[in-house]
Formats: sequence, structure tokens, C-alpha cells
Amino acid sequence: MNATASARYREGLAVRRQVLGDAHVDRAEAAATDFDRPFQELITESAWGTVWARPTWSKRERSMVTLALLAALGHDEEVAMHVRATANTGASRDDICETFLHVAIYAGVPAANRAIKIAKQVFADMDAGNSDER
Repeated sequence: MNATASARYREGLAVRRQVLGDAHVDRAEAAATDFDRPFQELITESAWGTVWARPTWSKRERSMVTLALLAALGHDEEVAMHVRATANTGASRDDICETFLHVAIYAGVPAANRAIKIAKQVFADMDAGNSDER
């Protein structure tokens, strides 16, 4: 992060670290190139500093809504990342199950089935002590 970073960017980076963990954010920052650095800055400022930082919903609530949307849209890598993040947001495995039941009804059984399969693998990794993989 450079010295000219906006307050919203700095807040977004702090929230991103709270939710995804330092190791994930450090890897993303280390992997950034001149090509994708503007994108990393955009998501840090807008998604994390504007939306996730809002006080209206808890991180648990945002986590469940995010999982539902990602599952419905079939964004498998993001589903896995956000299932891992629930260790930091307070969303329980029961919350995730309920989220994916809603996905099944409102976005389709195949989308929920895929998300459940991903979550089960992430939980197995987490239970084995490999929570920061992928």
C-alpha cells in the first residue's frame, strides 16, 4: 500500500484482512502485478472498504449473503474462499447449510449441490488443519 492510499482503501484493507486473513491478503498483494494491481485496489476499496465495512450488517450476515450470491452464480473458487472466511466472520456451518438451502430454492438445486460439495471439501481441509490452502 502506498502513502497516497485513500482512507476507504485503508479501511477496506483492514476489513479484508479481518475476513480473509493476513496470509490470504499477503499472497494476493505479493502476486499483484502492474496489470492487476488496479483491480486489487478496486476490490479493496469498493468491496471491502465500501460494502463490507458498512455497519448495518454484521460480518456474519454479509458472509452468508456473499456465499448465497457466489453459489448462485457458480463462482466456485470464491465460494471456497468465503467458506474458509467464515472462520473469521462468525457464520457457522449451520448458517452455511441454511444459506445453501436457500440457494437450492431460489437459484437451483445444481448450484446448491455444487456449493455444498465445495463447502464439504473446505471443511475437511479446515478440520485437517489446512485452512489456508488454495
